[in-house]
Amino acid sequence: MCNLYSLETGDLFKTWERVLRLPIVWEGKASNFEPRPEIKMTEEAPIVRHVGDQAVVSMTQWAWRAPSGKPVFNFVSEGRDFSKSDRVLIPADAFYEFTDALPGQKRKTRWKFTMPESPLFWVAGIVQKGCWTMLTTEPGPDIAPYHDRQIVVLAGDQGRDWLDLTRPQAEILTHLPAGSLAVQRDFPPPDLFG
Repeated sequence: MCNLYSLETGDLFKTWERVLRLPIVWEGKASNFEPRPEIKMTEEAPIVRHVGDQAVVSMTQWAWRAPSGKPVFNFVSEGRDFSKSDRVLIPADAFYEFTDALPGQKRKTRWKFTMPESPLFWVAGIVQKGCWTMLTTEPGPDIAPYHDRQIVVLAGDQGRDWLDLTRPQAEILTHLPAGSLAVQRDFPPPDLFG
């Protein structure tokens, strides 16, 4: 499941304001966020909430601790009602999934997923215990060859749907149509092993 993503896309301030159709307010350390090629679970990263007539961005830790002590970095969405949850958007421009190592390799194969039609996209999330997690759903056709679950990915202009629940939750928390995501092998590099 997704435990690594990227946020490097250009001018975040203008892009977010345009796609959310809300003025952006950056709280605390969020205003100093620098684009990062890898954001790992348990690190702090920006999340977006709709508060009043603004989109509020704050730096918040990814993954709360389950009673077992393990980090809850992904959360199954099916069969749950999130209408009273602290719903957030996690901005991203890529996420990664892992499969078994290729012959002769010790490390797992890492696949990078992007959304060509929406270079900056959102992942639907919720906050509990002061930390956030990514919601998951059944895999769509672009992810199914790589994993049996996928994070809920929303195009840039669909973020408000999740924040405001302007459509039924079941319509929002689903996989994308075939061909929405592009994938390339990130490790080992494509020039190795073809």
